Amino acid sequence: MKPPVVSIVAKSGTGKTTLLEKLIAEMKSRGYRIAVIKHDAHSFDIDREGKDSWRLTQAGADTMLITSPEKVAMVKQNQADHEPSLDETLATFCTDVDIVLTEGFKKSKMPKIEVHRHERSEKLLCRDEEYDPTLIAVASDTPRQVDVPLYDINDAQGLCDLIVERYLVPCKP
Repeated sequence: MKPPVVSIVAKSGTGKTTLLEKLIAEMKSRGYRIAVIKHDAHSFDIDREGKDSWRLTQAGADTMLITSPEKVAMVKQNQADHEPSLDETLATFCTDVDIVLTEGFKKSKMPKIEVHRHERSEKLLCRDEEYDPTLIAVASDTPRQVDVPLYDINDAQGLCDLIVERYLVPCKP
């Protein structure tokens, strides 16, 4: 059974990562196991040039893993022009968690919380630019009229309450 997924969406530079950090800490304090998937529309590289893992990938390894007693990291080359779907990624990597939070994936059909910072934009991606029925809440730095629950941009506790109520079984203390 795959875990529920909630995506944090916003324009670049609005505070998605900052809110996610707070939300993760709040959910962890309540006993939940969390996976996070960040979408990058561009190419990225997590290997550092000259390290053994980088050298092995550069040599042609299609999948390269680093393991230690504390963690596992993987660099897996996608087939040409084939980014795995979110469902494929969830099925492969996220079966041992209670919830998956994503950063990005604004065009997906998963439930979304939009982060809004007035100085960045007056418009909401999921309401003003187009109507997205999967929007479940807005976290904003200014009051505004919206047809979903509105939270302060720093209210990780309130947003966590919403997510737990809608998608999770409360953890026992």
